[in-house]
Amino acid sequence: MAKMRWFCLSGLVFITLISGVSLIAQTMDAKNLLLKKLNEQFVPTKFTADKSDIVTPGVVVALKEDGLFLYHASVAMAPVSVPKKGKLTQGFGDMLAVSMADGLGRPGGAASIPTKKLVTGEKVWVRAIEVGKDSISVQVVTDPYDDGRYFATIKFLIPKGTIPTPEDGVKMVSEVLEVQQAQDQNVQQAAEPAPAPAPEPAPAPAPMQAIAPPPPPPDAPPPTIALGQTKDEVIAGFGQPARVAKLGAKEIFYYKDMKVTFTNGKVSNVE
Repeated sequence: MAKMRWFCLSGLVFITLISGVSLIAQTMDAKNLLLKKLNEQFVPTKFTADKSDIVTPGVVVALKEDGLFLYHASVAMAPVSVPKKGKLTQGFGDMLAVSMADGLGRPGGAASIPTKKLVTGEKVWVRAIEVGKDSISVQVVTDPYDDGRYFATIKFLIPKGTIPTPEDGVKMVSEVLEVQQAQDQNVQQAAEPAPAPAPEPAPAPAPMQAIAPPPPPPDAPPPTIALGQTKDEVIAGFGQPARVAKLGAKEIFYYKDMKVTFTNGKVSNVE
């Protein structure tokens, strides 16, 4: 009898373990599907390690709520904002955790970190998306200011133990971050010229006496670029860029080995 009870108990434990493993696998599958959909809709931008420059451009999103609090991108941890009643607010627990990470060992503590606060309509880059146990986190980064870029994390809360469908997850994030249309995004592919129509075949020319070829023209000096030049002057010297980035008053031309930044239509930086 005791042996039978032991077999029954062992069977129940085995079934419980199998059920637990199956539930974990289903949860992981749901998270992966949600994350895949979010990354497709809000394509992250790949930045350099210090977040100072863009390696691979993603999408630009516009804020649909006021109150996004940002730290200078040189610190370790981004401040966290949570959508609540049509505004982005900072929870005490998140503020404390970020202050502890960024303020320890810093003269003046976290209060000395340069900050900014953005409002509805301002545009940022999506840098990373994570799906946790109780939230979807989206890290965003600004275009450079005079003292560099700023960054923040927006945390979308979800009930513990539940995973939104990919469609619901995208809808949740879209209520705060609106993906910009191609003509409004910071990155646009340079327009490719339409192929010229094939010329009509010309009649065969009459034979002419051979004449000496003209002397070769002198070597043209290589094109140069200088601060203050217009976009037309740069294109005249270097041709159409591989792609163009537009962010507010700034516009960036990307060439194979060069990046040219225009401010209000004039060259302001060359890298």
